[in-house]
Amino acid sequence: MARAGLSRDEVVRIALRQVDEGGPTGFDDLSLARVASAAGVATPSLYKHIASLARLRQAVSLGCTREFAAVCAAASIGRSEADALRSLAIAMRDFARAHPGRYAAVQAGPDPDDPEQAELRAEAARVVGVIAAVLQGFGLPESSAIDAVRAARSALHGFVSIELAGGFRLPDDLDRSFDMLVELLVEGFRGLASSPARGPSASSIPSRP
Repeated sequence: MARAGLSRDEVVRIALRQVDEGGPTGFDDLSLARVASAAGVATPSLYKHIASLARLRQAVSLGCTREFAAVCAAASIGRSEADALRSLAIAMRDFARAHPGRYAAVQAGPDPDDPEQAELRAEAARVVGVIAAVLQGFGLPESSAIDAVRAARSALHGFVSIELAGGFRLPDDLDRSFDMLVELLVEGFRGLASSPARGPSASSIPSRP
């Protein structure tokens, strides 16, 4: 029997709960069959509220990215330079550890050519904008902005992803290791800002085979 009061918003809420309960693989494992079972309806009944699994995943990613953007923005408000980057890094890691499934959903990049993903693109851009604003506090040139954002995201996401996957098996303190990573980023961006060359030149980058 179909559950009374089921709506698109409720379907998305159930999907978010499934993602949370699934841990790091919750987003990848999301399926219409699981959501339908949790909703107490047959899978075809979901199509009254959501067009496809792809659209459900998009809706989930939108909600998670919006939440992540708010967390990142709150962490950097009233802070600058190293203090802002440290606070942002901790907030990103805390979010990922508390909501690994939602964090995975944030990593699902929006399709730049899909008009139905305009909201998701806007929220993803908001996350990037927060990170860029924090890094601008180091006095980096505009020409280095995208490179700096990519470097910071790659470093922080790499650490968090390995941690969530249980890849750090040695008994040494993970918090200390994370703090070292953040301090390396801080010193790296300070060095980049104070360098006369303001970043690597094309001639200093080795050619790829």
